[in-house]
Amino acid sequence: SREIISSGGIAKAIRVDVRHEDSIKSLVDDTISTFGRLDVLVYNSGAIHWGPLPSTPFKKFRLMQQVNPEGLYATIQACYPHLCRSCSESEGSRIVVVSPPIYSRFFRGKTAYSIGKVGMSVLTKGLAADIDRDGSLRGRLSISSVWPAAAIQSAATARFEREDATLASELRRPTIFSDAVRAIVRAPAGLTNGGLFLDEDFLRRHAGVTDFSAYSLVPGTSPRRIMPVSLPDLTVAEQDDEGRRYRHQSGRVGKL
Repeated sequence: SREIISSGGIAKAIRVDVRHEDSIKSLVDDTISTFGRLDVLVYNSGAIHWGPLPSTPFKKFRLMQQVNPEGLYATIQACYPHLCRSCSESEGSRIVVVSPPIYSRFFRGKTAYSIGKVGMSVLTKGLAADIDRDGSLRGRLSISSVWPAAAIQSAATARFEREDATLASELRRPTIFSDAVRAIVRAPAGLTNGGLFLDEDFLRRHAGVTDFSAYSLVPGTSPRRIMPVSLPDLTVAEQDDEGRRYRHQSGRVGKL
């Protein structure tokens, strides 16, 4: 907030606990009261604990689910009416989620964490399909996920940096991620809706960035890529065949 204001922008920092619907509602109400509209939602809240299932306490597992997929779900539900309203009044609205592409290696050694983060990516894919079905929103509202291709300096890396000074050479500055988010928000909804992107790849393919050296935390280093170069295609040959679609509502099952 301070950085935005110091650079000439307008910002307001609002405390929120994404584990509680009332706190999220207060955040959205305060935002609308202050700015009058909501065009972009970036869900960057996150809880992290890496480790195998036997050594991950249920308390930590539950916290990660509350903050990661549940917090995302509740926040989108609270923001959705305002985002849809902005679609009719502007060039469109965007939702950007910090969650990974879906592939099996990601689960290794962090099952509890992966359940929630991959669940967030499933939400991105599912809501994107719903948006595409809605003729009034298609091409105007989009939801995308984005994840770092190489490790980024953050609160999560701070302890490891203190323990191993050489780790800095494997990190990028967080500005690569914010630049990628900005590029996704500015891109056409038809391009981004349902995408599970990597920051470097999106900037390279859709923002014209070819030199990433300025993003290295240690000048002159080339942080190694931690994400696969090629990711699986999640579609199937019968992608358009939905069979009979039903919706549960008010205790009844109705056709969609």
